[in-house]
Amino acid sequence: MCFATPVSAQTREAPYWATIKPDELNMRVGPSTEYKIDWVYRRAGLPIKVVRLAGGWRLIQDVDGAQGWVLSSFLSPRRSALVIGKGLAAIRATPNDGGTLKWNAEPGVVGYLGDCTSGWCEFDVGGREGWVREDRLWGTGEP
Repeated sequence: MCFATPVSAQTREAPYWATIKPDELNMRVGPSTEYKIDWVYRRAGLPIKVVRLAGGWRLIQDVDGAQGWVLSSFLSPRRSALVIGKGLAAIRATPNDGGTLKWNAEPGVVGYLGDCTSGWCEFDVGGREGWVREDRLWGTGEP
């Protein structure tokens, strides 16, 4: 019996944004289980940039610029982002500085992305939703 890879997975071109699916993911120095593990991610939902494809493997880059190889089946196309910068990031009710402050997020908080418009992005952290300035997020825009 032959198992086909979905067409969308075969035709997607790098670079693109993706999200880590499992709670633990090994990043290797090459595109095979024969290569040593260089880093272990321990955070499902973390945004990463896919920069190259090699069969069922993806060369990824994280927020710190580290690169390595992971199996494509451990990545999700669902978009997430990571709060970056100094100090708290305001999460507002509307996409502008005058919007009601709903809550603040510390650098390092990960959430799922909705639409981005005029420098603001919809951001969902565990069901808490609001708008955050796009320049406070890593994982938005063109990869």
